[in-house]
Amino acid sequence: MASWIAKAAVLPSLGWRSLLRVGWYRALLKMERHPAQRIQLQLPAGPFFVGGASRAASPAAPPTSWQKELVAFGWHRFPHEGAPPAWRRNLFSGFEYPDAPWWRVPDFSAQAGDIKGVWELSRFEWVLAFAQQARAGDAQALARLNDWLGDWCRENPAFRGPNWKCGQEASIRVLRLALAADILGEADAASSNLRELIVAHLRRIAPTISYALGQDNNHGTSEAAALFVGGSWLAAQGDSRGHDWAQTGRRVLDERARTLIMPDGTFSQYSVTYHRLMLETYTVAELWRRRRGLAPFAPIMRERLNAATRWLAALTSPTSGDAPNLGANDGAHLLPLTDAPTRDFRPAVSAAAALFADADAHAGVEQASAHLRWLGIERVGKPLQLAPIDASPDAGFVRISHERALVVLRVPRYRFRPSQADPLHVDLWLDGENILRDGGSFSYADPGRGRTFYPGIASHSSVQIDDREPMPRVGTFLWGRWLRAHDVQAPKTDGVAISTAAAYVDAAGARHRRSLSLRPHSLEVSDELRGVQRSAVLRWRLRPGPWRLDGDTVTDGRISITVSTDAPVQRRELVSSWESRHYLHETTLPVLEVQVAQDARLHTVIAWT
Repeated sequence: MASWIAKAAVLPSLGWRSLLRVGWYRALLKMERHPAQRIQLQLPAGPFFVGGASRAASPAAPPTSWQKELVAFGWHRFPHEGAPPAWRRNLFSGFEYPDAPWWRVPDFSAQAGDIKGVWELSRFEWVLAFAQQARAGDAQALARLNDWLGDWCRENPAFRGPNWKCGQEASIRVLRLALAADILGEADAASSNLRELIVAHLRRIAPTISYALGQDNNHGTSEAAALFVGGSWLAAQGDSRGHDWAQTGRRVLDERARTLIMPDGTFSQYSVTYHRLMLETYTVAELWRRRRGLAPFAPIMRERLNAATRWLAALTSPTSGDAPNLGANDGAHLLPLTDAPTRDFRPAVSAAAALFADADAHAGVEQASAHLRWLGIERVGKPLQLAPIDASPDAGFVRISHERALVVLRVPRYRFRPSQADPLHVDLWLDGENILRDGGSFSYADPGRGRTFYPGIASHSSVQIDDREPMPRVGTFLWGRWLRAHDVQAPKTDGVAISTAAAYVDAAGARHRRSLSLRPHSLEVSDELRGVQRSAVLRWRLRPGPWRLDGDTVTDGRISITVSTDAPVQRRELVSSWESRHYLHETTLPVLEVQVAQDARLHTVIAWT
């Protein structure tokens, strides 16, 4: 009963319009009366691309990925001999999904495993890679592109099987097909087979756009972009259905930017990787609009995307390209146009900066420059400006930095549904290297750590009180009694140190206040705990390395971490824990844990040379 009460209490925070959209969709689907369940059509057999324009000079070297391997989530590679893969087989569990109507395919099951393991290859990343390789003169890549697309259509009949289950998955395919056509110079004279394939996807996306909007996340932005790009593409080639799809996509893109991107640039999902996906989605839509001479989007959209670009730029290391592993992370990456690692965010920032901020970012980074050349984006002269001290008051990210160090404090402010219980987590970066780390996600389907450990407080560099979560779980992807930050101190400096602070009271009434002071060679963190009944555990999740505990101090020879407290210490030790920097990929890392049994003040000094 208590869990139902908690769940009912959080529903108003999700928004009644969103609840109605999702509820109505699910009800119609269950009764099998949804319009999306009644569509019938045949997919074309191909060929889809002719390659006549691919003789144009290649703007940059194509990526080498996909030539001999299948690539999943940017890290897992499976060899192939040129033959198409098994499209309905889960790469990780080996489960073969049945040829059933898409609405009867389960999202998650113990037998099938994580459905993203079958979706990954059908996101058509290989379409981009083969198109780029064909543009560079590889005739075999063009033949493989048509062969794999034809095989995909045969093995994935329209609206049957797992790869038609999600409108966003269909949308990613549309956007990548459109970009591939641009790369090969065939967008303005697409083959009839390619047009038919786009029509099939838009007919899957359009009837469920309301459900996508109800989720208040990247589903709405991705599906709107596909309707806009695909619809305007079809309309320009004489298909009258395209106009309405394009208008719907344009309207939703404007509305989603205004609704989901906050004035400070934070996106509704509070996630760095999903933030990139959103930015890349709008990048494709804006490029498509410009190249076809279509009317500009609403000014508010550009304003919010300008802020969103600066938000991601502020968290991206200029030296490594990596960024904090904050929030949910399923590895989504719409535009992997170079061999840059998946966790290199500089190419995406560079493109967004040019389009939405009229600025240049990461000019000296070759992978970012090659990315721009493939997209046909010219660099803008002025560099993207970042404030040395900034905060994110709308959504609760506070960033402070010195020349070598970047610190991000997660302040629990939620205008939208939080995916992780990460209040007052601290990410520390030094010389482009992530020292204090967030755990990541691993898998949304995993019934063990994927659904319990990774979303919870123990996978973050924060304090866990009385061995509980700071918010109660009321569903697989839903927390109850959302936290509200108080005593938030905007960053300020005395000329040497930069400081900030915030606090919250959890669902059981315990209070945690955390203050930070960043100096050129140290970070000091003070934690004040009140309302502790049994125990409190401070965790510092450390980069992998030769850390050792010596008295009150942990060191790897370069960095030292010393924790002092005014309460008796029950336990102080280095333990091994898990992190997931790529989806469905887990590694271990050391964690310093300091445990007390009562209210306490804990003071941590992290020093470096």
